[in-house]
Amino acid sequence: MDKLLAVMRELREKCPWDQQQTPQSLTRYAIEEAYEVEAAVRAGNANEVRDELGDLLLQVVFQSQMYSEQGAFDFNDVVNAITEKLIRRHPHVFQAEQFSQLSAEDVSLLWKQIKQQEKQGKPQSRLDDIKHGPAIQQAHDIQKNAAQIGFDFPDVTGAYGKLNEELAELQQAMQGQNSDEIFDEFGDCLFSLINVGRKLGLSSEMALLSTIHKFRTRFAFIEDQAQKQHKNIEALSLEEMDQLWEQAKQQLK
Repeated sequence: MDKLLAVMRELREKCPWDQQQTPQSLTRYAIEEAYEVEAAVRAGNANEVRDELGDLLLQVVFQSQMYSEQGAFDFNDVVNAITEKLIRRHPHVFQAEQFSQLSAEDVSLLWKQIKQQEKQGKPQSRLDDIKHGPAIQQAHDIQKNAAQIGFDFPDVTGAYGKLNEELAELQQAMQGQNSDEIFDEFGDCLFSLINVGRKLGLSSEMALLSTIHKFRTRFAFIEDQAQKQHKNIEALSLEEMDQLWEQAKQQLK
């Protein structure tokens, strides 16, 4: 671990790319690496799991180094914090004499009770318990939670109208060529589209996964056809690829 931390410090001192990174610029990589870990575990390849866990650990080390440079905390602080949290949330293990044997359900309930105690005195929102997972799922859960107190459109018509409003604002931002506004309005459009799906009773995550699978299948068809024609796919014109795409739509229904 000390060697890894030393390598990370040296990279920040000498590597131009690493020097340019910020905590904000790296968050996407942490998310990507977490998905890579999940995929490797699902595939059942221990060597891949080892490698992907290393990549995920790098993100922890990288972020810790940058915050250390700011004087906020270092990697040891991260380790100490999670160690103390695990001990605090497992009193049935580390203070076993005070607890009779607990079932898995009892342990889960105890964990939740301790988490609530830790939150006492801190500002709380009804959205705090929504997991910071994939953005699509977060958006869906936030909208569903807000709807429980009536902060919602009465039907899908209102949600669809809001989507059109956001699309118009995105178009206006694009015309103004303001990159920050374009970024914000694009996010608003995605959020509104997910809300339309929710009002329709659809899972945006599953719908997008279905479309991704469909795109992969059709694109593979284009690659296969190009190979059969003894052509390099990079050499195909957009018109040729469109024609093959239409063939894929007809043949791969």
